[in-house]
Amino acid sequence: MPILSLQNISKSFGALKVSDDVSFDVPQGQALGIIGPNGAGKSTLFNLITGNIAPDAGSIRFDGQDVTRMPPMQRCLGGMGRSFQIPQPFGNLTVFENLVVAATYGQDRAEAAVTDLCVSVLERTELLARANQPARSLSLLQRKRLELARAMATGPKLLLLDEIAGGLTEGECQALIATIRAIHAEGVSIIWIEHVLHALTSVAERLLVLDFGRIIGMGPPDEVMQSREVREIYLGIDV
Repeated sequence: MPILSLQNISKSFGALKVSDDVSFDVPQGQALGIIGPNGAGKSTLFNLITGNIAPDAGSIRFDGQDVTRMPPMQRCLGGMGRSFQIPQPFGNLTVFENLVVAATYGQDRAEAAVTDLCVSVLERTELLARANQPARSLSLLQRKRLELARAMATGPKLLLLDEIAGGLTEGECQALIATIRAIHAEGVSIIWIEHVLHALTSVAERLLVLDFGRIIGMGPPDEVMQSREVREIYLGIDV
């Protein structure tokens, strides 16, 4: 049984169709990368999966349950975690307090019951040394790590990452990739939108390519990037 299944998902804003009959499955434990030019509908797709917007047609199943009309909080409680492209932590709270908030609300557990979990997540995301530091004082890489940590604190079965490598130096990017790869190795399914292609392909087993809300390619990364249509649309190469 796939962890996530989208069937014939469509969404329009007025005359603009941002998701056009999108169907795909994510098997348990797989990492799926999503690429496409700006305006391709990648963020809209994430918002449909997480319930921030509702589809006009189609269905979404998560962990065997129809969640098409389920609100975002219920999807989170069911095991769907998400990071956002622009990290917006609670700046006046410490790094540890940010995780406690995510864990208590994202798992509906008492604060005292999530302490060990939060420490474990801080270790896995290399933020333990920053635990008592205000979130507003973190560097960009540390804020990206905190965004990842907050998503992990909700105890996700499926982790959605939205351009988490954007804006990082090559060295910072490689360090973050190592953390994401370790999380994936633990069995967490991942869907990752990213423009930093080498970061994405170092983790993802499959790529999905969007253009104007429709899927134009899906399969193993090497195979997909050899597609004439993908190279012309995504890479801007006249093949």
